[in-house]
Amino acid sequence: MNNINDILSTFDSISLEEMDNVKLMNRVDVKYTFRDEKLPEFLEKIKDHYRVLEVSGLRSSRYESLYFDTPKFDLYHQHHSGRLNRYKVRVRKYVESNLHFLEIKFKNNKGRTLKNRIKQQQVIQTIEGKAGEFLSEHSNLAGEGLEPKLWVNYTRITLVHRTIAERVTLDVNLTFKNDTVTRDIPNLVIAEVKQDKASTSAFVRLMRDNFIREGSISKYCFAVTSLFRERFNNFKTQLHLYKKISK
Repeated sequence: MNNINDILSTFDSISLEEMDNVKLMNRVDVKYTFRDEKLPEFLEKIKDHYRVLEVSGLRSSRYESLYFDTPKFDLYHQHHSGRLNRYKVRVRKYVESNLHFLEIKFKNNKGRTLKNRIKQQQVIQTIEGKAGEFLSEHSNLAGEGLEPKLWVNYTRITLVHRTIAERVTLDVNLTFKNDTVTRDIPNLVIAEVKQDKASTSAFVRLMRDNFIREGSISKYCFAVTSLFRERFNNFKTQLHLYKKISK
């Protein structure tokens, strides 16, 4: 990451408070994947178009997310089958700032992602009390029907476009783990473009110019296929690409 940090130091920065104007809790998401050796070159090419989020003097941050699902992985299988109007439920820890949130993501039948979250004092293992009420308010799920399944941890770089409502997140150093297994995913960058409405930006143009196609499974689904024996036929093409990149 040393080379990456040197390049990020040449970006103008944006604070968490300033980024409140670009929360994009109702948005369109597009994902891309590529090898981490391309990241320095890509950052150099777009640095005039974006500012980088800086927290406590750091321009990359560690995220640790505990995902919940039903005992039979119903939320995972809804994604695998391509169902829209589906949910993800997680507790996320922002390591450097020591903040914790229960987050509920909803992908609707118009392809938009809606996110709601509520602050927590710590990572919770059960969704009950106020957390359970929040879950019921923002989903058709019940806390007692969900259990913690796995952790998805990574380092994130967040870029904010200078002129349009867009954020780009770049996730590296992925690790998946459950109670018995830990898997590191080397060499892979998962990039996500988050916009108020789909449009071509500097980052999207960069991906097209380098023949990097849209498409990705979620990090949660990728983790499930890595740690558990759940069916994954509909993800085979993307998983093959991930394995090729990670070699």
